Amino acid sequence: MRTDGPLSNNVEDRRGQSFGGRGLIGGGIGTVVLVVVGLMFGIDPRVILGMAETTQTVQQTRTPQQPGVVLTDDAGKFVRAVLGDTEQTWNTLFKQLGRDYAEPKVVIFNQATRTACGTGQSAMGPFYCPLDQSVYIDLAFYRALQERFKAPGDFAQAYVIAHEVGHHVQNQLGIMEKTQALRQRMSTAQSNALSVRLELQADCFAGVWAHHAGNRKLLEAGDVEEAMRAAAAIGDDNIQRRTQGTIVPESFTHGSSEQRTRWFMTGMKSGQITACNTFEGA
Repeated sequence: MRTDGPLSNNVEDRRGQSFGGRGLIGGGIGTVVLVVVGLMFGIDPRVILGMAETTQTVQQTRTPQQPGVVLTDDAGKFVRAVLGDTEQTWNTLFKQLGRDYAEPKVVIFNQATRTACGTGQSAMGPFYCPLDQSVYIDLAFYRALQERFKAPGDFAQAYVIAHEVGHHVQNQLGIMEKTQALRQRMSTAQSNALSVRLELQADCFAGVWAHHAGNRKLLEAGDVEEAMRAAAAIGDDNIQRRTQGTIVPESFTHGSSEQRTRWFMTGMKSGQITACNTFEGA
C-alpha cells in the first residue's frame, strides 16, 4: 500500500508509558478469552453493551504525549497514513449523506492504557471505544497476525485499522446504539448473532474504504489478497478450530472466515455504505 497521501493528526502515541491496574473486563473472564477476542480483531463485547467495568486503578508513570506531536517512526507514520486516508473516504461519503463526519482518534500503546471504557490491554487486540470515539491498538498485534496467523503484509495491517474505524462509522450513524439496545433484550445466542452482523458490517465498511483507496491509486499488487487472508485468518470458525478443536456456530460473535471475506469484498466492489446492510442477511 502506498502511504504518500495526507497524514492524519488524530493519532496519539502512548508507547513507552506504563500503566497498572485492573482491566476493562472484570472477574470471570480469563486471559485466554481476552486473547481469543483480541485475535478476532473485534471490539470487546462489553464495550458494545456499555457494561465495561471501570474499577481499575490506573497510574501513569510518564507524561502523555501532547496532541499535535508528530510521529516520525515508520510504524507511527503508517498508522497516520492509513487513518488519514480513511478520513478522506468517510468525510466524502458522509457529505453525500448530508452529514458531518467526526473523525476518530487512534491511540497507539504498549501493554495497557487508560480509555473511557476502562483499561485497554494488549491481550484484547485492537478495539474501538465508543465512549471516547477512539481506536486503541498495540502494534505488537501485527507481529502475532504475521507469525501466528500467517497473514503478513502492510495492507493486512491497514485492514485492522479500517475495520475498527468501521465501528466508529457505525457509532456515528447510530447503528451501534440501536444494536446495544436490542442486545440487552436478547438471549445469549440472539445477542451473538447480532454481534456477528455488527462485525461483518465493520468488515464491509473496511472494504468500502479500500474501494476508494484503490480509486486514489494507493493499492499495490497483492494488497487485496493480504486483506482477504487476514479476514479469513480471524474468522470465528478458524479461531475456534485453532483454540478448542471444535466449531460452535451459535457462539460466533464476529462471523466465519467465509462471511468476513465476503462482506469485505462486498464493500470493496461497491464502495457504497448502502451495500453494507449485513442486518438483512449475513
